[in-house]
Amino acid sequence: MFSGMVSAVATARALTRRGGGARLELTCELGGEPLHAGESVAVDGACLTVAGLIPGGFVADLSPETLARTTLGRLRPGQRVNLERALRVSDRLGGHLVQGHVDATARVLAAQPAGEFVTLRIALPAGLAPEVAGKGSIAVDGVSLTVATAGDGWFEVALVPATLDGTTLGGRRAGDEVNLETDVLAKYVRRALGADARGRSPWEQLGRAED
Repeated sequence: MFSGMVSAVATARALTRRGGGARLELTCELGGEPLHAGESVAVDGACLTVAGLIPGGFVADLSPETLARTTLGRLRPGQRVNLERALRVSDRLGGHLVQGHVDATARVLAAQPAGEFVTLRIALPAGLAPEVAGKGSIAVDGVSLTVATAGDGWFEVALVPATLDGTTLGGRRAGDEVNLETDVLAKYVRRALGADARGRSPWEQLGRAED
């Protein structure tokens, strides 16, 4: 479990295909106690297991599911990614509860600077729309953010200077692909209300059935 508060920014050293999966090598400087094999680390929002340590970093294996659902399989050497170590029970929850289970990837539609701030408009896949609401929480590339507003097929988040300086989001531009994870509480509410795979509420489903 994570909070979406990025601990460090790492650099991809290599991505090697292995059967249906891949092995990712990252260089990074993480504070606190040393990393250990078997530890969980969120890499651009995807929970990975540390498979081993290398000088100045670590390696992690990417399953076929991770390659299919996230942007990690398209990393190139030199690209930067956000890292977060798993929460301790005693840690402050500075962001929101993030599982490290990426729901989908999406394109940045626009990056609009406004003084020291930047607003990102990001495409919202229809299947995730019932789980995203204004003033709700969402993780973008593993960063806990508040949804400023949500429209038809998009949502916006405002990036403050600390986020711009401490994560990779300050470098995002229109056309870039990012990992999305919606709020776990929204998932359970949606399940309880019975929204279908296309995001239609029970009332919408009933209305269309009667047409």
